[in-house]
Amino acid sequence: MTEATQINFDQLKVSCSNCSLRELCIPQGMTEDELKLIENIIERKKPVHKNDYLFRAGDTNRSIYAVLSGSVKTLVDNPNGEEQIVGFHLPGELLGMDGFSGDAHTCSAVALETSSVCEFPLEKLDEVCHEVPSIQYAMRRLMGKEVTKDHAMLLLLGRMSAEEKLASFLISLSKRMAQRHWKPTEFNLTIPRQDIANYLGLAVETVSRLFAHLQEEKIIEVDRRRVNISDMDRLKAIVGDCETVKPVKAKQG
Repeated sequence: MTEATQINFDQLKVSCSNCSLRELCIPQGMTEDELKLIENIIERKKPVHKNDYLFRAGDTNRSIYAVLSGSVKTLVDNPNGEEQIVGFHLPGELLGMDGFSGDAHTCSAVALETSSVCEFPLEKLDEVCHEVPSIQYAMRRLMGKEVTKDHAMLLLLGRMSAEEKLASFLISLSKRMAQRHWKPTEFNLTIPRQDIANYLGLAVETVSRLFAHLQEEKIIEVDRRRVNISDMDRLKAIVGDCETVKPVKAKQG
């Protein structure tokens, strides 16, 4: 885990009003009374350890979850019966909304490291939604974000080259770190290379080669799991986010 995500589990007792991640998973503009209603329904589960399941595809959909510390991946079985990773969830991000279309989860959630989550039981959440209209609006907004993520995933797996996929992935992580007021250019990459490859639809060897190439070009520095983005402009140029710097061409191999 990164220093930013090394949270003492005694902190699980903290209220939402004092939680540093409040702005990421609780609707903005709520009154103190509304916030207390939310706090009263939240269940803070025991930590889940690496490779433990938070829920499995087919499980009855009873709750949505907010990651408090650590990280969680979500995955589905593709038509060939192989696992396909569809998302990585960091502190302050919600998961479990895949079950909204029916009564059961359509994906599984697995801890990438020892992680803690806050649980929002749907039955109690429905009751609160009637008392707090802002929650209903927030849920619609969150669903919209999920659709946007799906579209971004399709773009990654569609027209982007292998190098563009990895660059886009690192830029996305950087933006998510910044949202948490953590260092956006230096972080521990707790996601294994094979999981990154699975998510991006690439071979593990390709991902390793691209990491090595970006390091040779001094765009990133890698020390075991620690990644430092030393030239963000050039990294963005790879995916066309920076017009003033020419994209770096990947080596053929």
